[in-house]
This record gives sequence, C-alpha cells and structure tokens, in this order.
Amino acid sequence: MALLTPLFAFLYHLPQVYKWLLKPYYVASLLMSVAFLAVRKTPGICDHLASQREDGNSCDFDWREVEILMFLSAIVMMKNRRAITVEQHVGNIFLFSKVANVILFFRLDVRMGLLYLTLCIVFLMTCKPPLYMGPEYIKYFSDKTMDDELNKDSRATWIVEFFANWSPECQSFASVYADLSLKYNCAGLKFGKVDIGRYGEVSKRYKVSASPLSKQLPSLVLFQGGKEVMRRPQVDKKGRAVSWSFTEENIIREFNLNELYQSSKKLSKSRYEKMSASQFPAVPEEEEPEQAGADAQGEEPESKKDK
Repeated sequence: MALLTPLFAFLYHLPQVYKWLLKPYYVASLLMSVAFLAVRKTPGICDHLASQREDGNSCDFDWREVEILMFLSAIVMMKNRRAITVEQHVGNIFLFSKVANVILFFRLDVRMGLLYLTLCIVFLMTCKPPLYMGPEYIKYFSDKTMDDELNKDSRATWIVEFFANWSPECQSFASVYADLSLKYNCAGLKFGKVDIGRYGEVSKRYKVSASPLSKQLPSLVLFQGGKEVMRRPQVDKKGRAVSWSFTEENIIREFNLNELYQSSKKLSKSRYEKMSASQFPAVPEEEEPEQAGADAQGEEPESKKDK
C-alpha cells in the first residue's frame, strides 16, 4: 500500500506534468538537466572524452560520476520530502540536476564546465518559470492601495500573501493559495496578495524580508480590523523565520479557515438583511375587517362604547 499510493498520485498528476513539461521553460530545463548524460552517451562525442574506467570505455560512467549521481538522487529525495506541489518536485529535480551537471562537466573538462556554467547563468537571467494563470478570488495590492483596503471595512477579515515573482517557493504556492481563495472567499473573508519584490516600502512596513536568502517568502498574514493578528512563518527574536510548511491542510488548521468562513458568512448574511430592511421599509399591517368597517361608518369600536 505504501508503494501504491505514490504510484497512484503520480499517475493522477501525469497529464498535468506533461502539460507543464511542454512549456518552453521546462523544455529548456529538461535539456540542460540531461546535458551530461547526452554528452557521455552520444557516439562520436563520448569516444573523445576522458574516463577513469578500468576498461577504458569512455562512453560509460566511471565510479566517481556514479557517486555524484547517487549523491544527487539522495539530495533530491530529501528536498522533495518538503515539497507540497508537483511544480516543486519537478523544480527540485531540475535545479539539482543542473548543479550536478556543473560539477560533472568541470571534472570532465574545465572548458566544458565553463561553457555549461555560462549557459546556466544566461538561462537564469532570461528564462522565468511560468506564472500561475488559473482561476482565483484574490485582490492584488500596491503600496498605495493596501492600507486603504485593509481599513476600509473594520468587520472584514483579510488573509494577505507577501510574495516575490522571482521566488520559486512563491510560484509553487500560487496554485495552493488560489485554490483556498476559491473555497473560502466571501464578503467577510477576503484574500489578497502584494509583490514585495516590486513594492519595497510594503516589505519594510510589514517587516517581511525580500532578500534572495530570506526564509520569509512566501508569508501569510491574517488581518482583522486592519490590524495584524497572526502570520506564518513566524519570526523569532533574532529576526529569523521559523520553518513552516505551506500545505493546504496546515493553512486551514493554523488560520482556522473553517471557523472564519462560517462566522464571515453569518456576518455577510446579517449585513445583507440590514441593507434590505433599509432599502425596502416594512409594509404596515392591515386592519381587521370588522374594525375597518366600523371606522368607515364613523362608529366607535365596541370596546369604546362599553366604556
């Protein structure tokens, strides 16, 4: 059963994986990840490569290359234990495959290593991972609109993601956050995002580091009445972010989304009823037939006659 679960999960996501891999970014990443394998195994090219194999076969991996590839596999498995989306799994494989290729090419020939490293730098500067373009109920803030929107309605609860487009973790989390907004968005519970890589003032104001070495990206902050109530990941006294996994289950549990959603729905319903009452005044009750007839004839009601 332990082996069948990952297999079924892989088969379930297989069409989605193919869809991503056909994008230019992933096609180029795939080609760069298998570059050393192609060079080492291509006839006519591998014949002229150096090798430390005892049999002198330069078209097969030597013991040191096998060792590097085994170490790469172990690192990828460790990193993917904390991955929460398929994009993160694939991204980790591509990232560490490129690192291993750099080491292998430099070990094979310094010139080939420099050429491959140059290609990696050019790729990093020119190619960006595709952004999430799926459905969502998220409002995007700027440095000028964020405070006004948070303080616009004191009864509204906001969950705001602080992100940067260049961060792989933020890009992987985009689909998870969008899915949460589709499930829990209502008039009293709203979802927002602000790009602190673009708006540096917001980064300073809310103390979310936008450094490439920062562990605070992404950050989720819960606002009620325009004031911060909680955030994840938390930051210790030394200003370091406490490690936290941005899975959908963790977010629902830590932010009490189910309870927030139910209370926000009640707030929205009561607000709607008040608005309806103010726009459509209540119709006065009709008089009883006997009472109305007596009034029409100018007679006093029986209760008054008795008196």
